[in-house]
Amino acid sequence: MKTLLLGNESVARGLYEAGVRFVSSYPGTPSTEITEFAATYPEIYAEWAPNEKVALEGALGAAIGGGRSFCGMKHVGLNVAADPLFVTAYTGVGAGMVIGVADDPGMHSSQNEQDSRHYAIAAKLPMVEPANSAECRSYTKIAYEISERFDTPVILRLTTRVSHSRSPVEVGERVEHEIAPYVKEPGKHVMMPANAKKRHYVVEEHLAALAEYAETTELNTVEENGAPIGIITAGNCYNYAKEAFGKNASYLKLGLLNPLPKKRILDFAAKHEQIIVIEELDPVIENHCKALGLTVTGKDVLPLCDEYSEELLRSRLMGVEPDYAEVGAAIPGRPPVLCPGCPHRGVFYTLAKLKLRVSGDIGCYTLGAVPPLSAIDSVYCMGASISSLHGTAKVRGEEDKYVAVIGDSTFMHSGLTGLVNVVYNGGNTTTLILDNSITGMTGHQDNPLTGKTLMGSPAPNLSLEDICASLGVPREHIRAVDPNNLAELEMVVKEEVAAPCPSVVICRRPCALLKTVKKNPPIQVDREKCVGCKNCMKIGCPCISIADKKASIDQSMCVGCGLCEQMCRFGAL
Repeated sequence: MKTLLLGNESVARGLYEAGVRFVSSYPGTPSTEITEFAATYPEIYAEWAPNEKVALEGALGAAIGGGRSFCGMKHVGLNVAADPLFVTAYTGVGAGMVIGVADDPGMHSSQNEQDSRHYAIAAKLPMVEPANSAECRSYTKIAYEISERFDTPVILRLTTRVSHSRSPVEVGERVEHEIAPYVKEPGKHVMMPANAKKRHYVVEEHLAALAEYAETTELNTVEENGAPIGIITAGNCYNYAKEAFGKNASYLKLGLLNPLPKKRILDFAAKHEQIIVIEELDPVIENHCKALGLTVTGKDVLPLCDEYSEELLRSRLMGVEPDYAEVGAAIPGRPPVLCPGCPHRGVFYTLAKLKLRVSGDIGCYTLGAVPPLSAIDSVYCMGASISSLHGTAKVRGEEDKYVAVIGDSTFMHSGLTGLVNVVYNGGNTTTLILDNSITGMTGHQDNPLTGKTLMGSPAPNLSLEDICASLGVPREHIRAVDPNNLAELEMVVKEEVAAPCPSVVICRRPCALLKTVKKNPPIQVDREKCVGCKNCMKIGCPCISIADKKASIDQSMCVGCGLCEQMCRFGAL
């Protein structure tokens, strides 16, 4: 049966058909939907792990235990999982294990634009990359065959456009793989130096065998059109190349990205007058071709940054500029904003009002950095708000006041150790945990604080207060507050910033987009009382605008959170 599937949905279908039993991931756009769709199959156990390292270790344990496994993450999540990633090449896996990694060229939802192919090379692991939804399904199944044949994890590299595009897929049936008998092999799985030294030789043997496999695998295909131009490409760049060049070029489409073939590339190059390498982001294939002695066109013409497109290839490689019609008027910018009723809005308004130095983190609340709130000074990576602020405070002393802002899911992901560091090393910074009862940025996934698992089962509802107390924060300096109560929030923040010890303020209010959250009637404007002072505009609510020098509230968007009411000195709202 053929059906239209999202790339991520098709990966999940591949997991189902491949007989996968265990899936563990941490949500991260653009990879999140793989695990969500996998959870819809009763034959697959799926879970959200606190972070990517835990997810990969769980998947490794499942594979060693005899069941096919998968873990998924975005590219920066692979940084978190790098420690177990590198060692899995040494230990092998037992049953098949695939690691799905979704890169984000163009940085649609990410803080950097890294290329995960470097991880495959550095860790000496095979990597496959599909170009469409159909290949997402088939490559996933092939990845398990490679994993078991060569006793190694396989990285499945996706990109945003492949993950979030739909194309036709021929679906099949599930093929069950019985759980293999467990065999105790400390020499293979206990990575102390004496054993690891021996296993390194095995890794190199596997890599050499994979290099031979790369020359014959169906993942690497040639499309010969008798053209003088030969294009070597992979993944979604193959689609761009086909749209731009059509039959005016021949194509070597690489589905196995590590190890790359040698003879197959040389044979393809020998048949063409010009070789062009098209790849996002770094010149991985290009450098491999140059190491083989080939002269190729690549990053000397094509950019290292951002996504590619048919238009870009036509412009850079063919000298054909796109013929766009003029719109006639400049399109106004539309910066991202916190949603109407977002519980984070009052927090950042208050922090900006108090002129505090704010160390931010990864999540919806990163938008607290943009105007008009403009409250956040820095954002680096998951969990860095607490630990980086500790370093700032240690070198600057008491001359400035510091707070760290981190979400509930991010705190469980990688914020705990930062708070331990603050307590252990005598810091006195204040941490604001923005508890909106869900993992908001990636689309409302549960986490260890929500009381429910990915599969919908009830789970222990862990207490942030108890967790912070167990880490050594004094109980009397762990305060919970409703962030929509601006007066109370301001008072509590002032008191805890002045405390001579580590302190935590839990700003607790559910995400306004949760289906279970009751919406209040929209706020009304009394135009007689409104003086047009624009004080209500300071909170950056997208519902509020100024019309005819008076405040105006979009009734279709407003959820009646009441923040603007608290800010109006004239009772006009």
